[in-house]
Amino acid sequence: MFRRPLTFAFAALLVLPSSFAPAASAAPASQKSTWNYDGGLLIITDGSLTSGPCFRLSGRVTAPNFFDNLRREDSKLGTIFHRGHDIVTEFPDKLHVSFVLYDQPCDYSLRQAGTRVFLTRTMVSTLRLSFYWKHGLKLRPAPGIVPGRAETLRISPDRVDPAVPDLPEMFEWYFDFDVPSEGVPVTDSLVVVLHQPGGKIAARAAARM
Repeated sequence: MFRRPLTFAFAALLVLPSSFAPAASAAPASQKSTWNYDGGLLIITDGSLTSGPCFRLSGRVTAPNFFDNLRREDSKLGTIFHRGHDIVTEFPDKLHVSFVLYDQPCDYSLRQAGTRVFLTRTMVSTLRLSFYWKHGLKLRPAPGIVPGRAETLRISPDRVDPAVPDLPEMFEWYFDFDVPSEGVPVTDSLVVVLHQPGGKIAARAAARM
């Protein structure tokens, strides 16, 4: 196990984010639909580097007690967020965002290690992660981001695909952040952008209520 800081910075880039929405309960079009946010919001996207490797960035947005029993209801009258009888209009003072970054094939039909480039610790150390709030079409940098844990874990041999010979040493990267969110409407999306040296975007995604 390695416990080395990852050199993620917070730059301001304009991006077009993707989003992940929670599952909704089935309901006729004439009735309201309800969305459940227990467990927080997910951020999942695939990315790639110009040097060749492809990866998945998977994250979760949480906050103590905030997402517990939180619901969104969509109807002809509009959308409301509530917890029981309480209407929720803003995020809590702080959100916690945790990520895992790991290798995955750019093309799953390629089975030979010699045809595939893998992430290395040096590659990952050059990446930069940015946070933004998105309201409608407007994107603004999220200020005050506080880095937390950063770990690099070697993948155990029993998790390596036996069909691919001569695989190099492989890793997973875990890191998390605290995101100030006081006064931010729950209708805003939290956008994350991972970019390479030179500014080219490697991955982008959004957590949206």
